Amino acid sequence: MRTGEIDDWLAGRARAHRFRVERRPLGALDGWSFADDTGNLVHHTGRFFSVEGLTATLGEGAVRSWQQPVIRQPEVGILGILAKEFDGVLHFLLQAKMEPGNRNLLQLSPTVQATRSNYSTVHGGSKVKYLEYFAGAGRARVHTDVLQSEHGSWFYRKANRNMLVEVDSSTEIPLDDDFCWLTLGQLGELLHRDNLVNMDARTVIACFPQPRPATVALLTDAELRSWFTVERSRHDVDIRPIPLDEVEGWQRGENTVERADGRYFRVVGVRVEAGSREVSAWDQPLFEPVGTGVTAFLYRRLGGVPHLLVNAKVEAGFLDTLELAPTVQANPGNWRHLPAEDRPPFLDLALNPPSDRVRYAATHSEEGGRFLNAESRYLFIETDESQTPLQPPPGYQWATPGQLGALTAHGHYVNVQARTLLSCVNTGAVQL
Repeated sequence: MRTGEIDDWLAGRARAHRFRVERRPLGALDGWSFADDTGNLVHHTGRFFSVEGLTATLGEGAVRSWQQPVIRQPEVGILGILAKEFDGVLHFLLQAKMEPGNRNLLQLSPTVQATRSNYSTVHGGSKVKYLEYFAGAGRARVHTDVLQSEHGSWFYRKANRNMLVEVDSSTEIPLDDDFCWLTLGQLGELLHRDNLVNMDARTVIACFPQPRPATVALLTDAELRSWFTVERSRHDVDIRPIPLDEVEGWQRGENTVERADGRYFRVVGVRVEAGSREVSAWDQPLFEPVGTGVTAFLYRRLGGVPHLLVNAKVEAGFLDTLELAPTVQANPGNWRHLPAEDRPPFLDLALNPPSDRVRYAATHSEEGGRFLNAESRYLFIETDESQTPLQPPPGYQWATPGQLGALTAHGHYVNVQARTLLSCVNTGAVQL
């Protein structure tokens, strides 16, 4: 498929199926209820996911303690992209997938994007297409298979298998109407478009194995890992699940669970119709953030080599305290009530960068299966010594894209927002 044909193809897939998302009161969601003893919002099967409470206490930072709702989904799902050579060129099988939280509903997703409950058909629906290449034995050559975290501010210790598998060029792959083959270069072009390549595809692309150029980094790989280990070990955190009924500062109404001051996010309910999914209709809760986020890597060329300014960021839902995040990862509205000195470093620069220093900018949806209209503006911004000193603030360090990419071969090092930006590097969407 030519890149210019993607829009018409997606429009055709949208016409081929019935897609509809309507808000519904949380108390009226079919199959969901608030547990009598905890107030947790749970599915009647005990599967899929639940909305519970979380309490967090940190040893440092502008906000050192809080409570919030959180999504608890202990199942490990599969995010997998199937690859195959056509005429000597590697292509990747992407799916036009509807997710209820996407503002435009239909986006390009991995070949397989499914929770264990989905691919084990707990819902009683149809089977996940192409699953056999990822869950079967010996059907494809594995290039990547690594557990990676998801959004640490909204999920509690959630992880998915990020997989890239390749079949031999002689293998016949029946092509479903909702799937298409695209090259890496095409994916790079499409990553310049807003809300087109979904989060799950981006995180898998970030984990694609990449050749490491013979460049000299400011820190060796061992020094970078040592710095990361020190950062992870020095933080004193106390993070525990609690019943949703006990979360302070949040209130449960007929339609939502939200804060009285309207900040951060709210829990809402939706009724979904999706003709192309394994189940054609269902109800579920979603997290709806307030406002659009900004996520940016500030970078410099040090010794002629591009270096990204990474942040060892603590998020309450991480399995192990912190992961490497972009320089800036924030929803600006969540910080406006605080003094300027308590806001995230470099936030103003990410919000108002010099136009001639922006090397990449696009708005991407976050996880559309659990979040409603959750979007962030993703950027790469070239900086200098006056903006980003060689000796960065505590919690920040310089790393090359190659070093960060190598860490994606291991779980729980690089967070999902940083992986979105790495996917732009891996596909050539940005040239640093």
